Amino acid sequence: MPLRFPSRRNPRIAHLARPRTTQGVLPFRARARRFERAFKRAILVVTGCVIMFIVAGTAPGRYLAASAISWARAYARKSLGLPPDRAAIAADWTRKRVFDVQQATRKHAAAYGEYTTNLKRVLEYAGLDPDHALVRWGNFNKTVLLPATIFERDDTGRSYRFRPNTRSIWIREFPMKGEVKAFFQVIDTPLVADLLKGTGAQIVAGSEQTTNSWGLRGPEPDPSVERKGIVLGDSYMQGLFVDDANTPTEQLKRALAARLDTPVEILNTGCLGYSPEQYYYTLRAFAERFPPSFVVVSIFGNDFGDLLEALEGRGDWDESAYWLDEIRSYCFARRIICLVVPAPWVNQIEGQLRAGNYPGMAANRLNGIGPDYLDPAPEFANAQLAAVIATARAGDVLTGSPLFNGRIGDGHFSVAGASVWAGVVARRLALLIEGREVREKNATRPVDPDPPPTPR
Repeated sequence: MPLRFPSRRNPRIAHLARPRTTQGVLPFRARARRFERAFKRAILVVTGCVIMFIVAGTAPGRYLAASAISWARAYARKSLGLPPDRAAIAADWTRKRVFDVQQATRKHAAAYGEYTTNLKRVLEYAGLDPDHALVRWGNFNKTVLLPATIFERDDTGRSYRFRPNTRSIWIREFPMKGEVKAFFQVIDTPLVADLLKGTGAQIVAGSEQTTNSWGLRGPEPDPSVERKGIVLGDSYMQGLFVDDANTPTEQLKRALAARLDTPVEILNTGCLGYSPEQYYYTLRAFAERFPPSFVVVSIFGNDFGDLLEALEGRGDWDESAYWLDEIRSYCFARRIICLVVPAPWVNQIEGQLRAGNYPGMAANRLNGIGPDYLDPAPEFANAQLAAVIATARAGDVLTGSPLFNGRIGDGHFSVAGASVWAGVVARRLALLIEGREVREKNATRPVDPDPPPTPR
């Protein structure tokens, strides 16, 4: 007779076919296990609360907590398909900048004790000692240490600005301590040479810089000139280590006046460490006082975060593009020609171009037409080749690009590089200006109500 197994459909015998998979637990033992699990959970909760209160009691802890909450809100908006909240983004940047400035100020004060007496004298002369140094946000997402004798605080969006009517000179190879990046301009007086003796620091010959009464580099502007423009930018436009007469802006002024055969006045608002947000507020600060017919926006890789990260495509393209669009919108509403010009990095001329990310990614974010964007890198490459050929004909080998300040280990434009930049920008600007004038002239030309018939 075949062996039959009990059916699961019969509840009276089903339990006979199912073996027990767990061992029974006495009631008092089950209660003990529940109490043990509850006790462990309570310990975890209390520990978490203690950690939270400890962290929240410190400046880094409060900053991280607030940042985490903001990130969660932004992620929730993105998940719901909502646009970014500009007010929240602005609050995030403000929180980060305040925190970074506080931390940098503390670190600079701690590092000051490591300097020798001679070095402290130089810092005090420059206004870089802890009691006077200007610690502000700059370079897009970093903190910079500025000499209070050359710069002053700006709370209208620029973070900092040049002091007016100031003559300064650059120092290099000063043995800075600590992690905060410092810019070493000092008031240009005979006392500087004596202060630097025995410190290892040197004066950069030919780097004298003068600001006018507007707090901008260059001679006193003449607002009565009909053709006026404003150059927005960072240290490339400021003209680091280049004399007053040969900054990119001054050379652009001369080149454009020659092309248009008429006087041209241009404000050089370039300032080291500036990025697109500061460009925008700089434009707002001067455009009404000096109504321009054109604006040149010089951008660089570190306008989008760390330079090397931007070259790898990991820059914050959206944030800077927002401010560049604000500049373009401001100009469009006032019928101002706006030309965006990315400054090439010296390594992109001497080595691999790697232009797909910078300036490629930046160009992709711009809401403009082709003529409003100008990449001068090909002209720099042509000038570099010409220099190589000229040097070879002289029986020598070119070491380093003469278009940049390689002689002092710096990557900004030299006088020759500023000339190349000015030449290519002047050509595009002249075409944009002349094109607009022709269109405006044609628009105001009277139309013949009864034109002659077209011959067949």
